[in-house]
Formats: sequence, C-alpha cells, structure tokens
Amino acid sequence: MRLVSRRVQWTPGALRSATTVQMKPAAGKDAKRKSNRAGGNERSILEKLNHSEAASVLRMLLDRHPELRPEAEASAKGVLSEVSPFSVADDVEHAVLQYDYDDLNGRAGRHSWGYVEPTEAAWELMEEAVEPFVSEMKRYLEMGLDAQAQNLCQGILLGLYRVRDGGGNDILNWASDFPAEAAGNALDDWAKVAGAKAEDARARRTPRQLPRDFVEEHMPDWDWVLKPGRGAR
Repeated sequence: MRLVSRRVQWTPGALRSATTVQMKPAAGKDAKRKSNRAGGNERSILEKLNHSEAASVLRMLLDRHPELRPEAEASAKGVLSEVSPFSVADDVEHAVLQYDYDDLNGRAGRHSWGYVEPTEAAWELMEEAVEPFVSEMKRYLEMGLDAQAQNLCQGILLGLYRVRDGGGNDILNWASDFPAEAAGNALDDWAKVAGAKAEDARARRTPRQLPRDFVEEHMPDWDWVLKPGRGAR
C-alpha cells in the first residue's frame, strides 16, 4: 500500500488543520465510511424537521413498524405527564391580563360590518385568551390522560379566580362577569367530555368532580364549583 499525506479540517475547538499520514483505505472500508457519512446526513435532516414533518415521519415509521407503538406511546405519556395547575394558572392569568386599550379599540367601534360594543369586544378578547387552554384540556381528556386534564382544569379555574375582581385591568372591567362565566364553561367541558378510558355509557355520564380541598384552599369564594349544576355562578 502507498502512503498518502493530506490536510484534515478539524471541528471547532480543536486545531484548525494538521498534516497526517495514514493508510489508503481499502475499497470495502471506503464504502463503509461513505455509508457512515450518509447516516450522519440523515440524522442532520431529522434534526431540521419542523413539528408537522416530524409527526409525519413518526406516523410512517409506526405504520411500518407497529411493534414500536407501545414504546412510542409510553414516551408520549412521559412527555405529557407533568402538568402543574399553578403554572397553568399563571399562564391563564397572564393571557387574560395581557390586553390594553389599543387591543380593545381595535375591536370596538364602527366597522364595515357594523358597530361593536366595548363590552362585546372585551368578551371576544377574553375568550380568545382562554380558549387554547380549554382546547388543550379537551385534548388531554381525549388521550385518556385524565389526571393531567384535571390539573389543567384546576389551573384554568385558578387563573380565572385570581382575576375575578378585574386584576387591575381596565379591559377586564368591561367584561366583569367573564372570569366566573368562563370558569363555569371550562368546568362543564371537563366534567362532561368523555375520555378515552370511559369504558361504558354509565362512566361517560358520570360528571367529574374537582377535589374539595383544592377548591377550599385556593378558591374559597367559588365554592359553587363543587355544587351539582353549578348554578351559583
């Protein structure tokens, strides 16, 4: 075999270049090295996929290898397992209080389709702020993650409870009934939506109940959430 000398480019943090002497690779080894380089490119492609593309790849992979589904589901549950009601409450509170008069004026007033009252505009803004949290709660229920869905529900209600008196927000004052009304709607959705683990019609008809100790400790002025029908709101 003949010896060759070539310039090698090092990765960042190492020497920028160096002269090395090495054996000329045999044909089989060269093919293997090319294969390894190809594998590296594939990993790079996977890392650059967006969420939609990554989901499509995962679905195709599971379709071709259904034996991987239990492991994939266990991993998914691990990713979705941690839901803190207090963190959710912080996010809900921030979402509801984020608006100012610029946002309200952009909705209220005269438009090509008619006149929008400030109260109506404020309610629209508040509903858009809370809706993503309620949708996420329903999604968890549909996946059978009942404990996490309950934590989401408790967080939504707690966040709304914190702003029940307006939270010093002028926009929320235009929709003063919104926190209690939205909390009741979210609670109804959580109590009635059938989860993936509901095995019979009776289980699906049984309303879920929030933990009494959580309500009494963190939402003492909203004891109506524990009452049948919850009409006190």
